[in-house]
Amino acid sequence: MIEVKNLSKYFGKIRAVDDISFNVKKGEILGFLGPNAAGKTTTMRIITGFLRPTSGNVFVENISVLEKPEEIKKKIGYLAEDNPIYTDLTVKEYLNFMGEVREMDKKFFKERFEKVIDDTGIKDVLNRPIGELSKGFRQRVGLAQALLHDPQILILDEPTTGLDPAQIVEIRNLIKELGKEKTVILSTHILPEVEMLCERAIIIHKGKIVAEGKIRELEERTKRKESIRFLIKGDRKEFEEKIKERKDVKSYSLKSFNDFIEGKISFEEGDAREIFFDFCVQNKYKIYELYSEKYGLEEIFLQLVTEE
Repeated sequence: MIEVKNLSKYFGKIRAVDDISFNVKKGEILGFLGPNAAGKTTTMRIITGFLRPTSGNVFVENISVLEKPEEIKKKIGYLAEDNPIYTDLTVKEYLNFMGEVREMDKKFFKERFEKVIDDTGIKDVLNRPIGELSKGFRQRVGLAQALLHDPQILILDEPTTGLDPAQIVEIRNLIKELGKEKTVILSTHILPEVEMLCERAIIIHKGKIVAEGKIRELEERTKRKESIRFLIKGDRKEFEEKIKERKDVKSYSLKSFNDFIEGKISFEEGDAREIFFDFCVQNKYKIYELYSEKYGLEEIFLQLVTEE
């Protein structure tokens, strides 16, 4: 559906995007992640045809964004991070204006108008000025304009920024429903949102892709640094001496009370649970608690960016 090939973008001497390549499959919701100034927004604007790359190209259904940007714009719905909409217009006036700008056929516009106001839940605010709407409803109006021409692809840049928890849930559910029919590129700082909505993610940092793959694949990358927490019965001094004798212990922390030792430990490689369990059996320590510290996408993201 979308193919990004060796894409680079400079603003003067500043390199915003540095020779990145990736694909987005039809019907996929792709998480596009990175810290501020990583190059996410620049990349998305190039895909939409809003910006020209310094080098490289983007193809949407084998159509070059450099050669036919207007044709590609017809296939894409874009919700920018700051959601630039005309706040002095009513919702209905604004959507009518967007239909005219896109030169939509009147019959087609009417059909799409009815569908998008239903899908985005803005029917009750059609005659209200956008400036009087809550942030959540403004985001819904932004999504409505992005969907109005029935694009095959949606590019959403921080669609839940500034929303309260209830509004975030509403927009998240809407994106999930839209993902059943559309290909979606979703950029967000709310990483649990990506875990809930996306099967695959790309992490970009300083203009380069530092990780790409399914969420589970990214989790696999961090397993070597996985820590476990434990509660065992034994003498702390003796236990610590035995731990120090091992060459495969990466880090540990301990605290003791009565006859118990509570702690956290990680090993250089392998399944930390199996290694620690075998260690306790060999040294006759009774295990009362033993569990892994699970890495969520937030921990993975921070780890990958720090490594880079």
